[in-house]
Amino acid sequence: MEEKNVVDFKKREFKIREYIKRSLEKGKISKVRIEYTPIGEKIIISTHKPGLVIGRGGGRIDELTKTLKTRFKLENPRIEIEEVKKPELDAQIIADEIALALERIGALKFKVVAYRTLQKIMDAGALGAEIVLSGKLPSSRAKTWRFSQGYLKKIGNSAKVVERAKSIAQTKPGVIGIKVSILPPYAELSDKIKIDEEIIKKIKEERENGNSKSKGN
Repeated sequence: MEEKNVVDFKKREFKIREYIKRSLEKGKISKVRIEYTPIGEKIIISTHKPGLVIGRGGGRIDELTKTLKTRFKLENPRIEIEEVKKPELDAQIIADEIALALERIGALKFKVVAYRTLQKIMDAGALGAEIVLSGKLPSSRAKTWRFSQGYLKKIGNSAKVVERAKSIAQTKPGVIGIKVSILPPYAELSDKIKIDEEIIKKIKEERENGNSKSKGN
């Protein structure tokens, strides 16, 4: 019984997050977190467009709060806005922007959209990035196209610091699936080797000692 309650609880949370994302429109929201406090539920919305999310005079937030109370039976929901300072490094925002671009200008220009977006991510300081588009691009047959640049681990501990997100574009030829992976500049890589002056000095000393032994023999 307890396991069923946990599943129902998670389903409810998922529905709340999806409803918030849909109501505030694609391309504006990065993440929606729900925290439970003694005085009620705290809904934290991460966005790079706080003004559009809040609305004039806080109208959109007020409307959303009322819906969360009536439709989802939340007791005392409090919505907080968390601004995304660098949207170019946010995988979900980027994935949604690609979807909107493909819907606006058409699927035929998918390569232009992908390369421009990839360059924007790398210019923002990312260590690596990958964009994967799947669907009828550009032929009638479904195909997968992959665009990548920089360093991006896919397995091991280093892969855990890669930000990943998905989105969907509804185009005339059909649905296009979008996957975005970004390795941000602040990511800590466990397998990264930093070569400083001390290491270079040791390598030179070991090389000189090895040469001396060879001459002695």
